[in-house]
Amino acid sequence: MSLRLAASAVAAVFAFTASPARAQTEIQWWHAMTGALNEWVVGLANGFNTSQTAYKVVPVYKGAYDESMTAAVAAFRAGNAPHILQVFEVGTATMMAAKGAVRPVADVMREAGQKFDPKAYVPAVAGYYTASNGQMLSFPFNSSTTVFYYNRDAFKRAGIDPAKPPQTWPEVVAAAAKLKASGEKCSFTTSWQSWTQLESFSTWHNTEFATPNNGFSSGSPKLAFNSPLHVRHIENLANMARQGLFAYAGRRNEPDAKFFSGECAMFTGSSSAYANIRKNAKFDFAIAPLPFYPDVEGAPQNTIIGGASLWVMAGKKPEEYKGVAAFLAYLSQTDVQAKSHQETGYLPITTAAFDATVKSGFYDKYPGTDTAVRQMIVKTTDKSRGIRLGNFVQIRTIVDEELEQVWSGKKSAKQALDDAVKRGNEQLERFEKTNRG
Repeated sequence: MSLRLAASAVAAVFAFTASPARAQTEIQWWHAMTGALNEWVVGLANGFNTSQTAYKVVPVYKGAYDESMTAAVAAFRAGNAPHILQVFEVGTATMMAAKGAVRPVADVMREAGQKFDPKAYVPAVAGYYTASNGQMLSFPFNSSTTVFYYNRDAFKRAGIDPAKPPQTWPEVVAAAAKLKASGEKCSFTTSWQSWTQLESFSTWHNTEFATPNNGFSSGSPKLAFNSPLHVRHIENLANMARQGLFAYAGRRNEPDAKFFSGECAMFTGSSSAYANIRKNAKFDFAIAPLPFYPDVEGAPQNTIIGGASLWVMAGKKPEEYKGVAAFLAYLSQTDVQAKSHQETGYLPITTAAFDATVKSGFYDKYPGTDTAVRQMIVKTTDKSRGIRLGNFVQIRTIVDEELEQVWSGKKSAKQALDDAVKRGNEQLERFEKTNRG
């Protein structure tokens, strides 16, 4: 090799090594997932990060749903909000009213040139996060609904046919009594009591939780969950508690562990509890539809959305929004969605992911795992479309406080629900005055 060629080669090497690699654009994603669901979230971020080199999504656990939402509000005011925030469904109306703090996901996707068709998403899911003008404001992510879990082994010990779970609330009471008589420590428990026993209970029985139309119609909504049907149900649960058939174990998802540890034999909670139950349960369990009261006309109807969606925060750079859009497009891929649904119990957010799961034989292999989807794909009514109220986080706290008074025997079901409605309506009025008045 000539000296000139050698010198050129050396110069080329130095020129190559001296050129800095293009830095990845970092996307901060704040979430509220723990346990097996935290592992799932981290896996999604890692999957996206390894699929391309331009962006890096960094998932950060910021506490429970209400805590992460509060932290994000404070961070936005301080000018250091995350790019993506996971917000539970009861925070939807509040986020919709947070003008200037968020960017509609439809706009973010369109400006980045990413394909985005709201019709591709399951209607009951997409509709909840869509404004009255038809614009999709947040990205459906971990959508769940309420289901009934039971311990098949415990049923066998109690002489109950494990292939025939209770379909009605009277049947739940009868099964609970048999389970207790057989020596079970805890017959029945529930997580997220406001969501499972009042909110979803209402739509399952085609009964309004709030008027008019659970906050979806124009006008000032008023809470209505102190109807005779609601009072009857909470009275029945209170009676079960007094008889040692129902054990209250916490406001959020703390009761999940009571089931997957084997302590409680029956449990109502989120379809997403499936991930931790499958991981931890040392017994044969199954999933069934929610119980209902057979004498209520129109029951069962459909359950409602739970879980959370992803909101894109305002004030970021164009290149960062391109990264956000690329990540959301990745999450929408059919194989990613189908895998997430099958691993976690969350709903498939696209119809393509549901179809792919059906074709894979997953529901045949794991009977009952399609319960959540079946409960949600029923045509909704004005009373069962969902519940979207301002200050819903505060209203749930009020409901929790009042129901705890019932379980401890300090208030009757009627008094507690009347008080919850009165206190909750004050929160609704405050929200209306602040955001629309």
